[in-house]
Amino acid sequence: MSAAGAKIAAPAPETIARAAEIVRSGGLVAFPTETVYGLGADATSDKAVAAVFAAKARPRFNPLIIHFPDLAAAAAAAVFDARALTLARRFWPGPLTLVLPRRADCPVSLLACAGLETIAVRVPADDVAQALLVAAKRPLAAPSANPSGSVSPTTAAHVAEALGGKIALVLDGGPSRIGIESTVVDLSGQEARILRPGGVARADIEAVLGPLAPGPAGDSAQPRSPGLALQHYAPSRPLRLDAESGPERPAEALLAFGAHPPPGYAAVRNLSPAGDVVEAAANLFAMLRELDRPEYAQIAVMPVPESGLGEAINDRLRRAAGGAKADAAAPLRQPPRRAG
Repeated sequence: MSAAGAKIAAPAPETIARAAEIVRSGGLVAFPTETVYGLGADATSDKAVAAVFAAKARPRFNPLIIHFPDLAAAAAAAVFDARALTLARRFWPGPLTLVLPRRADCPVSLLACAGLETIAVRVPADDVAQALLVAAKRPLAAPSANPSGSVSPTTAAHVAEALGGKIALVLDGGPSRIGIESTVVDLSGQEARILRPGGVARADIEAVLGPLAPGPAGDSAQPRSPGLALQHYAPSRPLRLDAESGPERPAEALLAFGAHPPPGYAAVRNLSPAGDVVEAAANLFAMLRELDRPEYAQIAVMPVPESGLGEAINDRLRRAAGGAKADAAAPLRQPPRRAG
């Protein structure tokens, strides 16, 4: 199957080999991970990395996460201290990204690191992603496979719809298992801090490292991590956060959570009728896409608890609302109503 010029293919060995060939020749392929679908390119090639920025219309100052097949490969590009080794051995392969100092002989393009002396590294826990990394024999710069700032893709069809004319091949591994991006932990300084909540809960990281510093820190004009823009992961419809009663305006859709969503909405998608934040994280981006339709005036969102992956869900919802405070420790705010 294909859409808008992109071939969607099952990840058979010959397809993986073709994808690896495209990567080695400087092209772009989309592939599944356990978090969301990634837009992969040879991380050692300035030209290939520039093509990622162009395809996503992504600001050059926003660094990319670099994917490796294992810890040994990542350690050839980044300096791992005792903290980083402990986290990597506990959570890799998995949805955890570490921001670490670049090695002096790091082969990864400086463009992929936004010119910083740090690098964001991850080892994904997805069989297709692992097979592609091994076959390509290259680290992969792989942000989410969607236009910058829009809702992240959790199926191959999402990728083809958004970027089909800009990539040749989408490896279809089915729906993303976790459905929300990786947690990003900055270990480049003396204090460890979470830059972006994600697929590994804060409590699980603190159980290994101890209490984390509040964050992010540093110059917001030069972020160390993807996903730190105030307006990010955004649908075209405005969001109304913290909705606990009926619709505020006609043709309002509801992104619900829990067993008893309020009545009266034009459409309802329930992240988790059982109130399970893990299930809600897996459904978040797909359901936002389903409600992001012109017949709905806006999307109301019911409260989601901050516990576990709820912290990451609320971080994405605040950023999608565009202007609500993105600090995960802050209460949800309702953004200004838009006309129309």
